[in-house]
Amino acid sequence: MSPQPVSDRRRGWCPGVRRPMATGDGLLVRLHPFAGRLTADQARLVAEAARAHGNGHLDITARGNLQIRGVSDETYPSLLALLDREGLVEPEGDGPNRLTVLSPLAGLDPLERFDAATLAQAIESLDGVGGGLPAKFFISVDGGGAMALGDIGADLHLAAGETGTVAFDVPSSGGLRGIGTAGLADAPGAVRTILAGFAAMRRNGETEARRLRDLGLDVLEGLAASAGLAAGSPTPRREAAPRAGILAASGGKAVLLALPFGRCGTGPLTQAAAWSERFGTGEIRLSFTRGILVPGLSDAVVPALLEEARAAGFITDAGDPRLSLIACPGRPDCAGAATPAPADALRLAAACPDLLAKGVTLHVSGCPKGCAHPGSADLTLVGRPDGRYDIVPDGSPRDGSLLHLSLDEIMTRLMPAKTSADLSGAFPECAR
Repeated sequence: MSPQPVSDRRRGWCPGVRRPMATGDGLLVRLHPFAGRLTADQARLVAEAARAHGNGHLDITARGNLQIRGVSDETYPSLLALLDREGLVEPEGDGPNRLTVLSPLAGLDPLERFDAATLAQAIESLDGVGGGLPAKFFISVDGGGAMALGDIGADLHLAAGETGTVAFDVPSSGGLRGIGTAGLADAPGAVRTILAGFAAMRRNGETEARRLRDLGLDVLEGLAASAGLAAGSPTPRREAAPRAGILAASGGKAVLLALPFGRCGTGPLTQAAAWSERFGTGEIRLSFTRGILVPGLSDAVVPALLEEARAAGFITDAGDPRLSLIACPGRPDCAGAATPAPADALRLAAACPDLLAKGVTLHVSGCPKGCAHPGSADLTLVGRPDGRYDIVPDGSPRDGSLLHLSLDEIMTRLMPAKTSADLSGAFPECAR
């Protein structure tokens, strides 16, 4: 396999193993395992590869993918060959590297109302279904279990509907907009029709939209009608997915381990692999919450795993205030970032501990792409080239802002805030 020419590794796309992306700390290589699943052996291999061919830093993304950072032009060909031998390289071709995102509990969740993993695999197996789609395009498949996926910003959200149906939703400013329903057996074919219709519209110049959410309602209804979707009730908004803690799973328990900002070295990944063999089934699952799920646990082993995980630097308590803090790698690790987002986020956290303790979410993004969290947060800050931040209360990095403040000014306004109501009053210029 020939590595891609360095000149073709442009910034701003969705990188993969075949197509790394140049960043501030070298090349970024992103793995897209189906459903975020890695065997313990695969996890150890990735950790060793990150040590040998990168700078030893890893990220778990908001889609449950795994990034190896700091790869050089000299080490990349060997890394590519190694991951290819292990079956960890995405298929060739343009379009999304992985089309579907699942809950890490898919197939194990006692609350799941249909087999989300089987539906996702059926969609992934459709011939040519990703052709003509933007690389960032993805579908969330939510079986209705404990970890809702409605807020992760998918182009198309498939959820458990009424009486055994699958509800088709598209994100909108007010949450999810239902466009119809299909029977479980018919859902993959309906997905194919919608995706093929969208790709044809882009190919024929009928739209310049890069995401389904950017299409008008009449266009979405036309795609839904062509796919034979039936009318259905709007998908109700569900409670946000837990980011850490003990979860019920078939045959026992699972433990969701969170990482500060989704970042870690190779040691925690190796340790999680070892725990999966010692306590569980020899498998870990990367979560869209930017953590690691260890499934297949008995009640007896959970306390020991949690104790060791805490000592290793994982967050294990769903109420930990650090889980309310979201930040991308920022400068200098990401060449597209305008600000050092993680460092700034930690400074802000020190200014408003009471807010974070109450679960108020604070998202610090180094640029408008919002890679760490595409959805809304109680307060989103978007880095600007002048070092200040755009202030977006109750919104996402894609939302515009007329208020731009320095970090010190933001901290001054947040210090008196104790509740979410105080947060609203901290930035009256943004009141809608």
